[in-house]
Amino acid sequence: MTTTARGDSSTGGAVESTRPFGDTGMNITRLGLGTWVIAGPGWEYSWGATDDAESIAAIRHAVNSGLNWIDTAPAYGLGHAETLVGRALADLPEADRPYLFTKTGLIWEEGDDRSGPPRRIMRPETIRAELESSLRRLRVDHIDLYQVHWPDTGAVFVYGGEGENLAEPTPLEEYWQLMADFKKEGKVRAIGLSNHSVAELDRAEAVAHVDAIQPPFSAVNRTSAPEIAWAKAHSTGVIAYSPLQSGLLTGAFTADRELTADDWRSASPDFTTGLPANLALVDALRPIAARHGVTVAEVALTWVNSWPGITGAIVGARNAGQIDGWTGGLTLELTPADLAEIATAITATGAGTGPTHA
Repeated sequence: MTTTARGDSSTGGAVESTRPFGDTGMNITRLGLGTWVIAGPGWEYSWGATDDAESIAAIRHAVNSGLNWIDTAPAYGLGHAETLVGRALADLPEADRPYLFTKTGLIWEEGDDRSGPPRRIMRPETIRAELESSLRRLRVDHIDLYQVHWPDTGAVFVYGGEGENLAEPTPLEEYWQLMADFKKEGKVRAIGLSNHSVAELDRAEAVAHVDAIQPPFSAVNRTSAPEIAWAKAHSTGVIAYSPLQSGLLTGAFTADRELTADDWRSASPDFTTGLPANLALVDALRPIAARHGVTVAEVALTWVNSWPGITGAIVGARNAGQIDGWTGGLTLELTPADLAEIATAITATGAGTGPTHA
């Protein structure tokens, strides 16, 4: 199995198409593999049934294709995605292993209904327990990037909002100090915040440096532009999630496709009321893809990675074949004219929200 070297800046071993990941000392490829989609059925926000053997093959194929980092979380299948990552990489020598990024703060407490929503909890005892569990499932002695999945609100998590309050939230300053302690202890190499606002990033930075952030960002969802600008100003790495808007920007999604009831996207406005505008934007990307001889997905991913401040984008895949449809985004460059054409198309179609260019 041929793999790509990690490319730590401290060794000068950056592989082709990597970028400095903030000031962490890591260099990462423009694309990394996301594991939400392979987490399997039977939990809130599942993508439906998956095949574990295909998922493991996809992980190995991603590394074989040159991606040098994987993003996961214990919330993805209640540990199932992390377990698959650990199994897929178990036989790789340390020097050939990709960086492993995972998260904390979305939990199902013992006895909870697995099919219900998790809780946004960052209590010290739960964070430490989650960290130890992630290390065990991933089969490693440290995590390269440990991220707070969502701010602690003491409430039930609902995608795009939150539900009933269950407990007093832990102050950001308190849980961020604990994350910094993990870094000092050597359990994690870098620490990050996902889904946190500029005001929350300022509060965290006053406690300890924010090594990385993980906001949602795509040609449809551009609302995290302020957080990305904050990161650029603070030498903070940025890995964007949902750069293909959960499959909408792959070029393969059609208006007549029916999503199963156990696929969380079936209730998302992006796939219902907003679908016509989103698919019109996809159609506008097709001529650009044709000019470059690439896929629509590769154009959409490169648009994200062309945004100032973004280091890389997280892309999911259920099987190895899907990965081949977007790895050209590791090296593709869009021209200023391409970017202007996409900005015009976003405005003309009315797809999504947020600025069309930085």
